[in-house]
Amino acid sequence: MQIEEELLVVKNEPNTKGWQFAVASSILGWVLDAFDFFVVVFLFDALAANFHVEKKAIVWTISITLAMRPVGALLFGALADRYGRKKPLMACVIYFSTITVLSGFAPNYLFFAIMRALYGIGMGGYWGIGASFAMENAPRKQRGVLSGMMQGGYPFGYLLAAVGMLTIMPHLGWRAMFVVGSLLAVVIVILTYLSPESEAWKQHRMGSIANIFKTLFQHMGSFSYLLLVMVVMSCLSHGTQDLYPDFLKSLPSIKDALVLGMKPLYGIPIIYNIGAITGAIFFGYFSERIGRRYAIMVALLLSLLAIPAWAFGGSVLTLVVGSYVMQTGVQGAFGVIPAHLNELSPDAVRSLFPGFVYQLGVLVASPAVSFEFFLRDHFGYPWALTLFEVIVIVLLLIIFALGPEQRGRHFLRHIS
Repeated sequence: MQIEEELLVVKNEPNTKGWQFAVASSILGWVLDAFDFFVVVFLFDALAANFHVEKKAIVWTISITLAMRPVGALLFGALADRYGRKKPLMACVIYFSTITVLSGFAPNYLFFAIMRALYGIGMGGYWGIGASFAMENAPRKQRGVLSGMMQGGYPFGYLLAAVGMLTIMPHLGWRAMFVVGSLLAVVIVILTYLSPESEAWKQHRMGSIANIFKTLFQHMGSFSYLLLVMVVMSCLSHGTQDLYPDFLKSLPSIKDALVLGMKPLYGIPIIYNIGAITGAIFFGYFSERIGRRYAIMVALLLSLLAIPAWAFGGSVLTLVVGSYVMQTGVQGAFGVIPAHLNELSPDAVRSLFPGFVYQLGVLVASPAVSFEFFLRDHFGYPWALTLFEVIVIVLLLIIFALGPEQRGRHFLRHIS
C-alpha cells in the first residue's frame, strides 16, 4: 500500500509540458506589479509639485492602493478558483496595466488618487492567482526556490523602477514611467496563454462561486492565523521599503556622494534590491532544507542585526551594507511566503484563500507607512524606522515559532 501511494505521488507530480511558462508569467507579473507600485515612491516630490498638493497627500495614495488590494484578491481569486488560473490572470494583467497608464496621464490629483485605488484592485488580484498558478504547476521539490524567485520579482520590480528613474525619466519625463511597463504586460499575457492550465485546479474546482466562498469561511481558524502573519509581514516589508528613499534624501551627509556612479537615492536602492532578490531565492531554497518557518525566522534575525547600520549609518558604505543586509532578510522571509501560504491553503480555494489573506493583511497594515511618517515627525527618521521594525520583527519571530507548517504538501492528492 505504501509503495502504491508513493508511486501515485510520483505519477501526480506536476511535470506538465510548459510549466516553465506558468512560473515565468507569475514571476514577471509580480515584477510588473512592483514596478508600477514603486514608481510612485520615487516620484513623491514630482507628483506633489505637478498636482499642487503636499507630499503627504501623495504618500497617502500608497495607503489607498494597499487598502484596495483585498477587493482584487476576492474578485480575481474567486474567478480563478471557479474558471481556472489562466484567463483571470491575463485579465488582471491587462486591467492593472491599463490603469497604470491612465495614472500617468491624470489631469488632477483626484483622478490620480482614484486611479491608484483602482490599480490596487489589480495589484491585489494578481498575487493570489500568480502564486497558485506557479506553485501548482511547479515540480514539488522545486517549490521553495521557485517561491523565492516569484517573490523576488517584487524587489526586482523595485530595482527596475530605480533604474527607470535614471534612464527613462530624464529623457521622457515622469509620465513615461507609468507607460513603459505595458510592454512587459504583453509578454506576460503571451506566456500565460502558452502555459498549461493547473491540474490541481482541474481536480479540485468548485461548482459555483457560492461554494467557493463557503469553503473559505469553513477554514476561518487557519485563515485567522495566516491573516495575522500577513498583517505583520506587510508591516515588515512596507515599513522597510516605502519611505527609505525619502529617508536617504533627508541625509545631508550623503548628499554629494556617489554610489555606482549615481546619486545615493538611486544607487542605494539598486544595491539593496539586489540583496532582496538574492535573499528571496536563497531562503526560498533554504526552506526546502530546514522548513518554511525556520528559514523565515533565520531571515528575520538577519534583518534585526542590520537595523543599526540600516537606520543610523553615518557613511554611504554603512548605509549600503545595512540596507543590503536588511532587504536580504526582509525579502528572504517573504521569499518563502508563496510556498508556505499555498501549502497551508485548502485545495479548492488555492487562489482565493492565500490571495485574500495576503491582501487583507496588506489592508490591515496599510496605515503603517503613514504611521511611520508620523513617527518621523516626532522622533526623526532613524528612530522612527528602528522602533517600528524592531517591534515588527520580534512579533514575527513569536508568530512563526508557534505556527503550523506543511512543507512539501502534495496538491493533487492528499496522502495521509
